[in-house]
Amino acid sequence: MPSQPTRSLKSVRNRDLLIIWIALLVVLLYAFAAGRMSAGRFPLDDSWIHQTYARNLGLTGRWDYIPGVPSAGSTSPLYTVLLAIGYGLRLPYLLWTHFLGAAALALAGMIGARMADRLYPQVKRAGLYTGVALVLTWHLIWAAASGMETMLFATLCLAVMALAWRELPTPDMPPTNTPHFGSGVAFGMVSALLIAARPEGSLLVGMTGLIMLIVRPQGSWRLFAMWAAGAALGGGVGLMPYVLLNLSLNGTVFPTTLNAKQEQASHLLAQGFLYNLVKMIEPLMPGIQIVLLPGIVIFLQAQWRKPQRASLLYSLPLLWTAALILLFTLRLPAAYQHGRYLIPGIPSLVVIGVGGTLLLITQRSRRMLGRVLRRSLALTAIGVLIVFVVIGANAYAVDVWRIETDNVVAADWVKAHIPPDQLLAVHDIGAVGYFAPRDLLDIAGLISPETIVYYHDATGMLKLMQDRGVQWVMGLPTQIAPEWLPFLCLRQDIGGGMGGMKIYEFEIAGTCQ
Repeated sequence: MPSQPTRSLKSVRNRDLLIIWIALLVVLLYAFAAGRMSAGRFPLDDSWIHQTYARNLGLTGRWDYIPGVPSAGSTSPLYTVLLAIGYGLRLPYLLWTHFLGAAALALAGMIGARMADRLYPQVKRAGLYTGVALVLTWHLIWAAASGMETMLFATLCLAVMALAWRELPTPDMPPTNTPHFGSGVAFGMVSALLIAARPEGSLLVGMTGLIMLIVRPQGSWRLFAMWAAGAALGGGVGLMPYVLLNLSLNGTVFPTTLNAKQEQASHLLAQGFLYNLVKMIEPLMPGIQIVLLPGIVIFLQAQWRKPQRASLLYSLPLLWTAALILLFTLRLPAAYQHGRYLIPGIPSLVVIGVGGTLLLITQRSRRMLGRVLRRSLALTAIGVLIVFVVIGANAYAVDVWRIETDNVVAADWVKAHIPPDQLLAVHDIGAVGYFAPRDLLDIAGLISPETIVYYHDATGMLKLMQDRGVQWVMGLPTQIAPEWLPFLCLRQDIGGGMGGMKIYEFEIAGTCQ
């Protein structure tokens, strides 16, 4: 009997090692697929924004995008700091970035496995199958290899929920009278990291805090108060650098990108709530998560049968995914790039759905049809998981190719042909900021907040460019307003995969045709 805990610990360690190796391999697979099609770097221009901030921070210690000009254009200061460590250590930026992504993916798998162990103690190997499913979900692999904060944020979401679950008693860990102050501090610190990873993390923290107040898993008001005090202290201390940074840069608690992104997508709100809701959910459906829907239904049925309030806390992952979808549908209904803003909600579906699916599959049935359907569901889930890893790798490679052939090529042209002291107005600032550092007017508003109010006012933006002395304009055809064309003399048409990035010389007299 005494050897049982040792074997259990060894089993968990082996499971973690398997999850880590799979995470590393699939991220390498995606990087390899992209490398065969192009230079194989990042699938988003925004990835280069993080790299530019991180390089300046790591090499100069300054929070600059344009050298010498502090700005709050990083949506994820935490991720920027992690990237900056690589620059400070003089590590190859691509290798370090993919390592961080693979590490976040592996951590998500390990945390999700432990959550599944707690949620489905009666299901053999629920944790193993859940952890492996997480690191093989193609949306999450794409996010891990994207050079963005998405996977880090998704992992921290799981960590916050897992820490809240730890307050619930289990058969082998009954409630005690031990103060929960320390665990509250840990919850608060991780919550602060979550918000520093992306501002919408504050929604999950608020939801979790409210549910903890309702459930009070510690068993008494006194113990809950101890936990809440620790959470407030840990969260306050952890958030202090984030708040002070943003206040010093732009006078607000959150980065300027929050307002800029919402303004960019404001016209989408006119499409209507139901239309936007469908459009936001649509890119999340291809993959294992659609096959897990029966398992999610089984989980909900099991929770509804339980009278205890703990069911509400165990339902937090699904509530979080629903809240995230609702938030972006109402505020930023941008479904592009495989629904990347909603990808952090996918791990919750996998954690809930894999165990529920295993419950469904392992149910005994006297009818042949029932047994066949259950086995078919298991085989379908495995097949879909593997097939979409390959499909996702191809999608990732195409995304990287598009950025490389348009944004990066355009940035190289700018570096070679436009003197750094000539002001360039540009919508996609990422590749230009990294490969051709110079003074920029960001017409998307990420690092130039004064342009946000003119995002849908072409005439106002034109006057701002004239007043600021803009000499060059760069953008895709969809980013160049017709009202500007008389003032733009085409100098280079890149013609790449994003739709043909064009570079114009700005003629203030309006004499260009």
